[in-house]
Amino acid sequence: MHNRSPNGTTPAPEPTRKVSPAHLSDRAGLAIGIAALAGVLTVSGCKVGPDYQRPESALNEAWLPKSASDPAVAENVRWWESFDDPTLTALVQSAWAENLTLKQAGLRVLESRAARGISVGNFFPQTQNITGGIQNNRISGNAPRAGGDRSYADNALGLEVAWELDFWGKFRRGIEAADAEVLLAVADYDAVLVSLTAGVASNYILVRAFEERLMFARANVQLQTETLKLTQARFDAGAVSELDVATARATLANTQALIPEFENALQQSRLALCVLLGRTPSDLQAQLATQAGAIPKVPEAPQQIAAGVPADLLRRRPDVRAAERVAAAQSARIGQAKADLYPSISIQGSTGFVSSNFERDNKPGLGNIFDANSFAGFIGLGLNLPILNYGRIENSVRVQDARYEQAVAAYQESVLRAAGEVEAGLSEFLYAKERTAYLTDAVRASNRSADLSLLQYRAGAVDFIRVNNAQSDLVRQQDSLVAARAAIALGAVQTYRALGGGWEIRQGQEFVNQETVDRLRARTDWGNVVAPAWQGGRDLGFPRPTTTATDSTTPTSPTTPGAGK
Repeated sequence: MHNRSPNGTTPAPEPTRKVSPAHLSDRAGLAIGIAALAGVLTVSGCKVGPDYQRPESALNEAWLPKSASDPAVAENVRWWESFDDPTLTALVQSAWAENLTLKQAGLRVLESRAARGISVGNFFPQTQNITGGIQNNRISGNAPRAGGDRSYADNALGLEVAWELDFWGKFRRGIEAADAEVLLAVADYDAVLVSLTAGVASNYILVRAFEERLMFARANVQLQTETLKLTQARFDAGAVSELDVATARATLANTQALIPEFENALQQSRLALCVLLGRTPSDLQAQLATQAGAIPKVPEAPQQIAAGVPADLLRRRPDVRAAERVAAAQSARIGQAKADLYPSISIQGSTGFVSSNFERDNKPGLGNIFDANSFAGFIGLGLNLPILNYGRIENSVRVQDARYEQAVAAYQESVLRAAGEVEAGLSEFLYAKERTAYLTDAVRASNRSADLSLLQYRAGAVDFIRVNNAQSDLVRQQDSLVAARAAIALGAVQTYRALGGGWEIRQGQEFVNQETVDRLRARTDWGNVVAPAWQGGRDLGFPRPTTTATDSTTPTSPTTPGAGK
């Protein structure tokens, strides 16, 4: 469709403007100069919005006196090895390799790295298009045309570029937010690793505890069965009443009822362990089997736990680091939103070759599109300032600011929750140790009481009530002792988990295994995104965020920092 002039005719198109080779060098120099100046101004320009600082958090300087640990105890990163149980160590190693939740967390780290590359790319010319085309045209019959031929053709091949300059730090703030999101994904991976290790250890302890409780229950069933036989024999001989037999049978049945209860709990713990390990129950059964003649036993926790000081939680707890990185990313988004309040300045340009045979008596024609006379192009600066935005930008800034305050509150809550969980774990650990000491004496005394009462019953010195009470107490005390010993171990695991221990072992390793890396590379070009040394490099000049233990909560600045406004 053609535009028409007021007299109803279609105006002939203007011939394409030609640029001589002499003008070409002048324009190229001008373009390079403008681009260089824009780059310098962009990098050295200010960044609107707040410069992130870690929020204040309320923490005690030390743990409560009752739960304080010995400061001389060295911190053990591989804390599960302090239980001195080879099976537990092997299970933890297996879980790292096979757990599916951990694999998903590792892939989210790779996703965040790739997403950061998008943010870095936004800093540079956002539009780069190679354009070209062949266009056939025909002039309306109402328009005069010399020679009578009303058809002509245009050819074009060129490059178009548009670059919104980052005078106000909009794109650099976006890189800051992307850096924080990479560290957030790493912290989430660490949190899964800590939770996984603690989950494997806890379920393994429960497995051994139920095995031991089951062993004691069966031993007591055997003892009470012998007692029932003795009571039945004495009743048949007329030495005791039927009440003794009925009491013995009831006590035996109550003890027998514990066996299916413990077997069910044992099976549930095994199944939970299977999920964490990514295995079937039959595969796990062989690894959990004890050596012939070995007695299943609850792993013994270390005598002391290196808890450090509460301030260490800001570095060690992955979920605390994750919450802090959420706040950092949200702080950068305030600057992104504020940048929209200022004019956006962009460089726009195009260059290429254009030829036409509209003027048949003039060159260039279609056959010499790449001649110097066919060169055409332009470069210029654009300014865009939204005026009537009807409060959209201001309210967008307010939305991001409110979200930042929410993130700060969530971070402060995570710090308090972390400190409370450590105190709770230490309390469980210490009080279970104290309770176990008393129960050990109680079991020793109950064993002696059961033996003595049975001897005296055989001799007719005491009635069966004394025997029944002693054996019933023995069942309860033995079971309580195993549960208390398990509580010590579980309290230690709870404390280590609350302290955030164990994630440090992944440092220097990739977040996904080599098999997964091979699958990714077979489908897509991942470059060095799936490399352990990723964090030591740069993306188009912007240093990547550090994911080491000491630097994971350090705010990063992708370019020369400017004063926040």
